[in-house]
Amino acid sequence: MQDRAIKALSAQQLSELREGKGMSLALPAELNGYPGPSHTLELADRLELSNEQALRVKALFAQMKQEAVTAGEAVIEAEQALDQLFKSRQATPDALKAGTTRAALAQGRLRESHLRYHLAVADVLSPAQIAAYSRLRGN
Repeated sequence: MQDRAIKALSAQQLSELREGKGMSLALPAELNGYPGPSHTLELADRLELSNEQALRVKALFAQMKQEAVTAGEAVIEAEQALDQLFKSRQATPDALKAGTTRAALAQGRLRESHLRYHLAVADVLSPAQIAAYSRLRGN
């Protein structure tokens, strides 16, 4: 951990944030019957998505990915600033509060983005498709 560019983030976490990956941020939605765009596309044939549904979910996935990459970069920047605060020995109670608040807000925006697209996909699918999704995903 001492050799990390940003001490609080592993190389895998940095990669996933930069790629817009889910990182289990949407588990409350996923495990409560709100399908995610990525897994919905993976299961498109088994869910018998119509062409229109598939196009809508693909568009949602592209939008989510774009938002997640931007939000992930904000998380990285906030964590980097927090790390630098300590590295430069400039950490004070006020600076710490500002830095952790910035990092928490960035993480919250990233998570909200992932969760919001689960809501959007649920609006595209029928109740039967949502039930099939849950069965296929083992929920």
